[in-house]
Order: sequence, then structure tokens, then C-alpha cells
Amino acid sequence: MRVILAAGGTAGHINPALAIADKIRQLFPEAAIKFVGAQGGMEEKLVRKAGYDFTAFRMAGLQRKLTPQNIKRNIQAVHYYITAKGYAQKLLKEFAPDVVVGTGGYVCAPVLTAAAKMGIKTAVHESNSLPGITTTMLSKHVDKVLVSNEDVISHLSHKENCVITGNPLRSNIPIEERSEARKRLGLPDGMTIVSFGGSLGANKISESVVGMLDWEQKAGDINHIHSFGGNGRDMFDGLLKEHGIVPDERFRAREYIDNMYTCLCAADLVISRAGAMTLTELKATGRPAILIPFPQAAENHQYYNALTMSRNGAAILIEDKDLSAERLLAEVKALYEDRARLTEMGENAAKLNIPNSTDLVVGNILDLVK
Repeated sequence: MRVILAAGGTAGHINPALAIADKIRQLFPEAAIKFVGAQGGMEEKLVRKAGYDFTAFRMAGLQRKLTPQNIKRNIQAVHYYITAKGYAQKLLKEFAPDVVVGTGGYVCAPVLTAAAKMGIKTAVHESNSLPGITTTMLSKHVDKVLVSNEDVISHLSHKENCVITGNPLRSNIPIEERSEARKRLGLPDGMTIVSFGGSLGANKISESVVGMLDWEQKAGDINHIHSFGGNGRDMFDGLLKEHGIVPDERFRAREYIDNMYTCLCAADLVISRAGAMTLTELKATGRPAILIPFPQAAENHQYYNALTMSRNGAAILIEDKDLSAERLLAEVKALYEDRARLTEMGENAAKLNIPNSTDLVVGNILDLVK
């Protein structure tokens, strides 16, 4: 079996592709798998680290705000796209894949368009609730559109080839009881909050979290683990000093959370942005959340991700423009005082989970190649 996977740009595109590749290799150890991504993108490092063959194309995204500088960038992006189509055709002829799968990112368009024109079986996976430009464009050309939830289909004009599969996780999350996860983290008993925003989107969340900490410490029975991100250390330390907050056994501040699954299992409530894979993990662990979508995400897709969760009673949605320490504290206080609602939100999150997502995605891919 010979497979090409096109993915790039964000972890929400790359991690599903890696999960798909891992499953195919598990089922077919001799399968030839090649990744295609953007030169210098996150995917180049992650894919090679995972041990897969990688081919890089020069790609760039289109700028929606038309300034003289952005017009030049768009001309260059179109040039890269046209050039990539030629490279894609050459690669497809040389590698001769049985199927080509895209999971998002600009590189998917030239690769899957070329494959479809050459009569090669194709599938695209969309991890967000709002399909991106690439998925929308490819939906009328590919054999299958694999989507994370029903909301995606409502935004597509070509619905006949859509299949709901959920988002594949690269490995099974080791689900632990809350009490066991807290022991592993060395946390005392009590309501546990985990908050993070990523290195690019943490500062505003960090500011609002600091505004809650005085109330939390006075409550006396709340644990809080917060990630301030790679760009937020100085700002966060300054805010803690300004508010007279000292980290202790119940409050822990980290640059990154490198044991996220354990922290999610320990959590009663998660406060975060609304990236596709973060929400997939919340569903898998059945954790309620307060979601603050990153407003600069392409096409504001995180808002639609959060909307899917909030409509199903699994999360509270606060838009970034409405976020403040007062608003966040009010929402957390209400959940602290209404544990039944908190439990119900977690149960609703678990109901949205598709636990066999990777199997469903790979099964649909195998159906194409028989």
C-alpha cells in the first residue's frame, strides 16, 4: 500500500495526519508512506521526528487585507501554488500512491487537486467546525470529505461525499480517575482548574487568570495549574507580583504543560483557547471548559469550534473581546457553586467524543483503495 499525506500549518492539521499514518503502518507494516508539507513549516520538524519520509514544497497563504505589501505577498503565494502543482504532479508520478489524503494546510490544494485530476483516490479530513478554504475548495474534487462533526457539513455545498469521523488522536489518552491524576501531580483534594492559551494566545488569558487567584486562594480548596506560554513569562511574573500572588502547592505556574493528559484527567474545569485538537482531548477526557477562541485564527474558526461545544452544553463560550478578569471570575464562581452543572457539562463533552475516530478515518481511506 502506498499513501501520500498532505498536511501543514498547525498541530490541528499535522497531528491527525500522524495518527492516520501510525494506524496505517500498524495495519500494514510494509506500507510506503510519504508526507508532503510546506518548507520550513511546523510539519517538517514533527513529521521527520516521527520517522516518516517528508517532501517540502514552498507555500504561502493568501492575505485577505489588501495592502501594497500584501498584494506582493499574494502574487508570490500564487506563484508558489502554480509551481507546487508541477512538483505535485511529478511527485505523484514517481511515488505512484494508491491514495492521497489531506488534513489541512495550503499544501493540500495543489497535491490533492493534481491527484484527483490524475484519477488517484483522494480524501480530505477537516478537524474544525468551520471548514477552511482548502477543504471547501477540495470538497467538490475529492472522493471523500471526512469531518469532525455535523456542523462542518452545514458549511459545505457538496455534502454527498461527507462522512463524520471525529478527529483522530495519535495515541489513546490514558484516562485516569481524577483522584489518581491529582496524586500523580501531587495536588491536594479540591476543585482543580487547568488553564492555558498557547505561546501566541496566552497573555490575555493569563491576565484574567491572575485576577481570579486572590479569590481562589481565599476559597482555600481550589487547585490551579496555569501555562503562561513561551512569550508570557515576564508579563505573568509581573502580574503575580503586582497582585501579591505567590505560587504554592495549590497554584502552579508553568511555561508549558508537558503532561497535558494527566492534567486534563485531574481537572474539574479547563480554561483554554478552542483549537480543534484541544477540544478533541476535552471530549476524550469528558472535561467541561470555558473556551476563549483565538480571534486571529484563520476565518475565526476557533469561534465555531467553541460554538459547537457550547451549543451542546459542554462549554461556556467567551469571545476574546469580552474576556476580563471579572467575567472569567463570575463564570468560574458560578460553576464552583453549582457542581451539578459542572458535572453535566463534562458528561455532555464526553457525549461528543468519537472514541474510534482513527479507525473510522483509516477505514474510509481503505474503502477507497479496496
